[in-house]
Amino acid sequence: MLNAKEFTALDTWRFQKRMPSRAAAVRELLRRGLAAEGFLEAESGSRSADFGILDRRSTNPDD
Repeated sequence: MLNAKEFTALDTWRFQKRMPSRAAAVRELLRRGLAAEGFLEAESGSRSADFGILDRRSTNPDD
């Protein structure tokens, strides 16, 4: 959910970039944000269970 100021900022950016919809603008901003953080695309065949903050290979809680 976005508040009124966030909608205004999104729509302003969207119109300046000539994006066709809010959804397209949100997807582009998300893509840019992930790229800025150094996110690498998942390899083909990756599952959502392959991603997380804990190493699933370790069964020892002290690791």
